[in-house]
Amino acid sequence: MVSYINLGYIPSKNDLIAEYYIEPNRVSIEEAAENIAKESSIGTWTSISTMNERILKTLKPNIYSINKKSNIIKIAYPKELFEEDNIPEIMSSIAGNIFGMNIINNLRLLDIKFPKSIVSKFPGPRYGIKGIRSLLRIKDRPLTGTIIKPKLGLNAKEHAKVAYEAWRNGLDIVKDDENLTNQSFNKFRERVELTLRYRDFAERDTGEKKIYMPNITAETFEMLRRMEFVRDNNGEYIMVDVLIIGFSALQTLRKYSKEVIHGHRAMHAALTRNKKHGISMLALAKLYRLIGIDQLHIGAIVGKMEGAFNEVENIGEEIEKNIVQENKKGHLLEQKWYHIKPMMAVCSGGLHPGKIPRLMKYMGNNIVMQFGGGCHGHPDGTAAGARAIRQALEATMKNIPLNRYAIEHDELKKAIMKWGL
Repeated sequence: MVSYINLGYIPSKNDLIAEYYIEPNRVSIEEAAENIAKESSIGTWTSISTMNERILKTLKPNIYSINKKSNIIKIAYPKELFEEDNIPEIMSSIAGNIFGMNIINNLRLLDIKFPKSIVSKFPGPRYGIKGIRSLLRIKDRPLTGTIIKPKLGLNAKEHAKVAYEAWRNGLDIVKDDENLTNQSFNKFRERVELTLRYRDFAERDTGEKKIYMPNITAETFEMLRRMEFVRDNNGEYIMVDVLIIGFSALQTLRKYSKEVIHGHRAMHAALTRNKKHGISMLALAKLYRLIGIDQLHIGAIVGKMEGAFNEVENIGEEIEKNIVQENKKGHLLEQKWYHIKPMMAVCSGGLHPGKIPRLMKYMGNNIVMQFGGGCHGHPDGTAAGARAIRQALEATMKNIPLNRYAIEHDELKKAIMKWGL
């Protein structure tokens, strides 16, 4: 009988390390761990005549840590088990059949640590934080943006005019929402042409660089066609629902893109919300940075979505805590990772101007702050909402309390009156 438990094993620099939380089903944690290790690599449910010493010596993973108090195990996989530039293959091993095994009640992939040999096969972000700041000509403050609301229903011209109001009154970025693509009431090509034209008007009127992120999410070849259409119309950004399009399509998109890639994490909670089962946002964030998107939604800490603080702090403790791993400085998206550029964090979901100081306290300045209802829901409309956001940012950058700054800034005052601090 082959044993995969080797608590004295010291992981090699060439190992891929996967960390799991497990709840066994009527077996010991050791037996559950053994089954996870063999099902995700070279083993199966019974002994087989085709196994040999060569396979065992070169490809057998090692369970080198079992914590019975936390139910967390760590498995070191030899890099030879994986096709090094193929995220779908890697995930089919360490996050594939193991989730359906009867021997476990719950299983959660908490973290993945990749060896340099695998990291070297991926491009990472094309632009990263420095490239994005250079494009927008913004040195140190957070970037501000809005998601057009209602997310569905406006026609292309209405959409473009709302975008213009937001840009002209101080916001840097306008973004489609996750489920706006090419519906009959708002066709993709018409929307992109008109909105980018209004972007040019806003740049002329303000003297500031403005960005539009059209959602190109679709079947892979259609997505590539939409990307090229954005490029042909002098667009510099594209947005995709990264989890929904899948790792394969995302790798293809990164290969052919020249644009900044904005990653929306729609559907992530199907994998991340149950803290005992699924895949953590930490693991997903690492995969997306490796593949090469430039910025990623991570929640808002102070926003509307389930577990907002814990989840972003997690990106089980993830973006703020354990996302600090390789060099103990900065969160995962920003850490030094061989040649891979830093990825900019995007915070959104229930944000309004009164939440800016607290958000910046937790996440620093290398973030995109996106406001939907917190812009368009201002008592005086989108333009006033955009001004209130910019005023709140200015106050925070100057370390002036918002309620004091609001005395001479009517838009911020009304936002605080509606939503509070």
